Amino acid sequence: MRIPRIFIDLPLNEHQQVELPRETSHYLNRVLRLPVDAQLRVFNGQGGEYQAQICAANKNAVSLAIGAFSAEDNSSPLHIHLGIALSKGDRMDFVVQKATELGIKEISLLYSERTEVKLKGDREEKRLQHWQKVAISACEQCGSNHVPTIHAPTPLNQWLEERHETVKLIMQPGTDQPFKQDNPGKVALLVGPEGGFSESEVNAANQAGFNNLSLGPRILRTETAPLVAISILQHHWGDLR
Repeated sequence: MRIPRIFIDLPLNEHQQVELPRETSHYLNRVLRLPVDAQLRVFNGQGGEYQAQICAANKNAVSLAIGAFSAEDNSSPLHIHLGIALSKGDRMDFVVQKATELGIKEISLLYSERTEVKLKGDREEKRLQHWQKVAISACEQCGSNHVPTIHAPTPLNQWLEERHETVKLIMQPGTDQPFKQDNPGKVALLVGPEGGFSESEVNAANQAGFNNLSLGPRILRTETAPLVAISILQHHWGDLR
């Protein structure tokens, strides 16, 4: 039987006992229905993971005995920061989940001229919390020990001004920008909304040092393009072989 792998947003050390937050306790108790003495693997996003065992459980709380630490780290050596225009429905869930599985380090949600989704106040905070949970769940599944950061929505121009990555790429159909340099360490990847970026936005990105990148003759959807691009970048400079 596969040993469940759980993210815990708490400091962790060998030979300590921790009481889990209510939501995590409910998941282990009511969803997985794990008994006392069940074995787990736990991580907190700070690198590595721990063996653990359920040592106590009741209706509202589960406690774990933290065991041996493993420093094994399967995160990608390539730091990719994805900037992607907000889109409707569950498309962002899909991008966050799959990009996390592919080893993304950061995701910035962007407002562009053709972005139809606007988030404010409590709604923005709830969506950010939701997407962070999607990323955590993907890490639990894929074995990553580092949870990507999901940044709050920001205007495209502001995001462009803040970029200092070695390589900066903007997805633009009909162009061909070959990979010409050795592993850059950090890459910024920019993906537009369903209607694409406006000409002025593409020009602004180019002026900010972004090179145009195409993925072939077909136009990919906004939730497909970043995943294909991330896979290519991870193959070329990261850990996908």
